[in-house]
Amino acid sequence: MSIRARLAPLARPVLRKHPYFKKAIKSLDVYVDLLRHSTAAVLPQIIQPDPREIYVTLTANCNLRCIGCKYGRDFMPGAQLSWPVVRDLLDDCKDLGIRSIRLYGGEPLLHKDLTRIVEPSVGLGLNTWMTTNGILLRERIDDLYKAGLRSISLGYYGTGEEYDRYVQRKSKYTHLEEGVAYLRDRFGMNVDLALGWVLMRPTCSIEAVRKTWEFAERYCIPVGVSLIHYSLPYFTEGPNRELQFQAEDRPAIDQVVAELIRLKRIRPELLQQSEMALRSVPDWLLKGPGMKVPCERYRLIWVGADGTVQMCYVTFKLGNLHDKRLAKMLFTPEHQQFARDAFALRCPGCHCSYHNRIEMHAPSRLRYS
Repeated sequence: MSIRARLAPLARPVLRKHPYFKKAIKSLDVYVDLLRHSTAAVLPQIIQPDPREIYVTLTANCNLRCIGCKYGRDFMPGAQLSWPVVRDLLDDCKDLGIRSIRLYGGEPLLHKDLTRIVEPSVGLGLNTWMTTNGILLRERIDDLYKAGLRSISLGYYGTGEEYDRYVQRKSKYTHLEEGVAYLRDRFGMNVDLALGWVLMRPTCSIEAVRKTWEFAERYCIPVGVSLIHYSLPYFTEGPNRELQFQAEDRPAIDQVVAELIRLKRIRPELLQQSEMALRSVPDWLLKGPGMKVPCERYRLIWVGADGTVQMCYVTFKLGNLHDKRLAKMLFTPEHQQFARDAFALRCPGCHCSYHNRIEMHAPSRLRYS
């Protein structure tokens, strides 16, 4: 366990009472990371495994059939983590000093033991959040709130008919909005919501940004700009790569980014990425693996619905929870090498955590500031 992980429980009560101090600590963290990554360019051994968060795919089942996703079909079909496996995983997270846990899928609201999982996760002091498509939110939020869940991110793939077309199910956007409206009416701002808006060819327009922004303002939900993937094993680029960008799309991307930056300046609290990160978006979308920005996923652990444990979504497999506990997989020589390999981009490449990577990389800060 790192020194930072040991100090976090002691600092947390103070930071809750003094949000400005928390903001200052966060800013300091960015500059410490900037120094670390700059140093690692010449001394790579400074990069060590530092798992701060874990993403747990509770189930591969899904109630949508999104054009760009393989979950619910041919990626780990039918796989689902059992309660005993998740229970041991939660205990190991606590012991290892992993502070944040993301419960997702597939669609986590389809997991029958979700409430049973949330309660001990919150009880152990883990920062617990769930990523969902929100279709079943109205049916399940009361029990989840009672169990202690206070943070939810929603996948957002367009508005109205555009959403239904992408998820290949009728009237699902209506269900999503009804769930969000119910949550806000019942629990107000006691639940932190975030909107994971995916920027892809079908959503790359000023009109799409405007509709998304209206939804965000109506329900007081900050927008996080996610980018269409090109290397994750469970995503696709759609038939004939219809979701993926081409060089000729640069003007449309630039227009959308300019609009996002304009909105960021009007309501900074409603857009999660910094202006610096937003300016980098066209290059991430068009250069793909050609973006040579060091990775910070040595701070992540990803768990698949079949028990697979990797250091990131794409690669660096550490083992399987059905064979051994998480505690036996971490901080091994293999894990240490994976951390350095990830930083050095010895991998298929992706744009995960693109906003953090830009801010931790001195040349990128200079380029996009």
